[in-house]
Amino acid sequence: MAMNNILSFDVEEWFQVELYSKLISRDDWDSYPLRVPESMAWILEALARNRVQATFFVLGWIAERLPALVKQIADEGHEVASHGWSHAPVWRLSPAEFSDEVRKSRDLLRHLSGQPVVGYRAPTFSITRETMWALPLLAEAGYQYDSSIFPVYHDRYGVPDAPCHIHRCEENIWEIPLSVWQVGKLRVPVAGGGYFRLYPHAVTKRAIRAINAAGRPAVVYLHPWEFDPDQPRVEKVGSLGTLRHRVGLGRSREKLLALMREFLFGTAGEALKAAAGEPALQLQ
Repeated sequence: MAMNNILSFDVEEWFQVELYSKLISRDDWDSYPLRVPESMAWILEALARNRVQATFFVLGWIAERLPALVKQIADEGHEVASHGWSHAPVWRLSPAEFSDEVRKSRDLLRHLSGQPVVGYRAPTFSITRETMWALPLLAEAGYQYDSSIFPVYHDRYGVPDAPCHIHRCEENIWEIPLSVWQVGKLRVPVAGGGYFRLYPHAVTKRAIRAINAAGRPAVVYLHPWEFDPDQPRVEKVGSLGTLRHRVGLGRSREKLLALMREFLFGTAGEALKAAAGEPALQLQ
């Protein structure tokens, strides 16, 4: 029997990514036109055409400005989850600031979507060893699962020895880690963001099959701006930064459509119910 993988989207604007944080002030965000609506229109239409439901981790800043989009996501049968409020990495927030952000975001998303809203993903996967204090605060704020921990080595994020499977944490919250492909002793990050755009489609397919063969659903994570090759360019980000943000933007749509033809996908909440064996979880 084929396994349901997780398809997820972090709903944020192109100018809110961590790469641009030192070049574009949060005070100037409202001076930029919103490009999320156009990309999200394509994403939602593609999901409907392929009869796929996904989880949308929506930034509170976006939800405040595009409330009808949150309602549309929910009305079309998708799961609404939180991406925080300001897109500030957890390591830049105090515990009090973090708690305020995740509570404020959850309250707004619950109001707009009519869903419980029990999932969270940190900007820049910023729940690391140094910020594990955030997990019990999520549980206190009413979240049932987190999907922020990347079990890899990386220059900005990651917990290299974290479990790769869905599991319950000591902090009384479930963790749905981002996907890694075990190649010998090496953990290779796959199936999302820059990895999704950089790797040939055949590599991503092979990785997802290997993850499924190991008994785990793959977690595919994408952003609306990754389907917007015409987004503005930002100078002074350097060659590595430009590569990370822009590589493969023109091929993202065809790659996603191909994945939906070749694999089964569902929401993070559905995958958690299956892994936990607890149908009473109030995830939808």
